Amino acid sequence: MSRLDEIFGLSGKTAVLTGGGGVLAGSMAEALLKAGACVALWDIDKKSLDGAQARLAESTGVPAKVVGIVADGMSESSVDDAVRATVSAFGSIDVLINTAGGNRGKTPFLETDMAQFEFVLKLNLVAGLMVPTKAVCRYWISKKIKGSIINMASMGSYVPLSGVWAYDAAKAGVLNLTMASAKEFAPHGIRVNAIAPGFFIGHQNRALLMDEKTGELTARGKDVIHRTPFGRFGEASELEGAVLFLASEKAAGFITGVCIPVDGGFLVDCI
Repeated sequence: MSRLDEIFGLSGKTAVLTGGGGVLAGSMAEALLKAGACVALWDIDKKSLDGAQARLAESTGVPAKVVGIVADGMSESSVDDAVRATVSAFGSIDVLINTAGGNRGKTPFLETDMAQFEFVLKLNLVAGLMVPTKAVCRYWISKKIKGSIINMASMGSYVPLSGVWAYDAAKAGVLNLTMASAKEFAPHGIRVNAIAPGFFIGHQNRALLMDEKTGELTARGKDVIHRTPFGRFGEASELEGAVLFLASEKAAGFITGVCIPVDGGFLVDCI
């Protein structure tokens, strides 16, 4: 075993990714599989889940190490069932990556649809953090497992993005809850950290950032690029290093309560 494998290898470990049918989740899952881990994808959308599972099986050549489990992150009983199904498939859970979340539209404050506002809050904080964390940490504490949680924060966790009121509030909450829960679970040896992606093209934000008919950037997309010192969107694969680092007990065993921005310099943009 090489020194790199010793520090970053995840053989014998099992990682769960909520929102497992998404683009970023798929890239993270591929990195985890190639590092030796087993992977359970949880998602409410079975079609997306099946597609993601098939792509990973083909790209990694280890179909027995990836399983898709339909789970509703808003429902504690559904997520409890997903925990049991994952343990049944792979024997344990060692890493939880909360990638479920997203936004719905952009409006002036006074035109906010409150039903949609509440949905986005629940999507990112209830399904995207609270319910999976409760279920998995309850399992870890009962089994005395020193697990690792990686939450998905955002640029909106640090500075508000215009017109996405619920998303901003929710992602600020993700950062806050990451720090608070890191302290809560530290006595159990459970680490809680986060990654804050900059702007990556995914299923949910593609239409906001790119004109689907012409392939050109929208006004919003141009603004993002203008504010990103690297002058481009991120590639999904550029999140893999941060994920493997935080997932590994050998590499990050004394790190908890932190958030790593992977943003091409967005947060340090200035004049």
